[in-house]
Amino acid sequence: MSVVINTNSSAISASNNLASSNAMLQRSLNRLSSGSKITQPSDDAGGLAVSMKLSATIKRTAAVNTNIQNAQSFLQTQDGALATVTKVLDRMSELKVLSEDVTKNETDKGNYNTEFEQLQKQLSALADETFNGVSLFKSGADTLSVATTESGDGSVEVDQPDLEATVTANLLDGGNSLGHSSVDLDTIKDAIEGVATLRAKNGAASNRLSFASDMLTVNKANLEAANSRIIDVDVAEESTQLAKYNVLVQAGSSMLAQANSSTQVALQLLG
Repeated sequence: MSVVINTNSSAISASNNLASSNAMLQRSLNRLSSGSKITQPSDDAGGLAVSMKLSATIKRTAAVNTNIQNAQSFLQTQDGALATVTKVLDRMSELKVLSEDVTKNETDKGNYNTEFEQLQKQLSALADETFNGVSLFKSGADTLSVATTESGDGSVEVDQPDLEATVTANLLDGGNSLGHSSVDLDTIKDAIEGVATLRAKNGAASNRLSFASDMLTVNKANLEAANSRIIDVDVAEESTQLAKYNVLVQAGSSMLAQANSSTQVALQLLG
């Protein structure tokens, strides 16, 4: 083997190996400190692109689920109003029966009618109830479309029923008095039945939204698991790599020092 001064091939080779090991060590450190397998696009260009799309889908899925929960709150508020309407109508029917008691004089009937008129005002007030500025009930009825999928392909129609039409004008504020012929027991019973139907539709829509929310929750969990396999670092595996490259860097540093000192042989020959 020739002894030269200008070119130290062993030192160059050791330096290259040390640089390579140090780069891998730094990559392991970056992965473990960030918790991400992809710390720069060059680590996995294709995986990064897929992960970005999955991350966006996950966020949209969560947003749709939030909207569904808000729609559920809307339906719950609406049902609460309908439950109160039912109680008011129940009391109205009771007052109607009491007012027909033959032992009651006109003053007694007038007292019943006073309460009846207050209940009419309350029914009108309930028909104007809103949720965050959105009407629970609408004249002529209407629907709100609630998206149930991240892609926007599926939706559930939430009703904004016409409560005034269901109750009828006779039972609302400004309607007829308790003793009027148009305010009979059948009218109130029909109103109660109509409200019961509205509550049934409300419950049906709420149940469907609950199932849609469950599906979104499952989808989100699966998407997060898929994204994790692409982007998240396996700490156990990467810790092993870190230990490996840490040893290689130390060994490379030691061998580079040895290779640099090998040129001292040439000086000994010159002496």
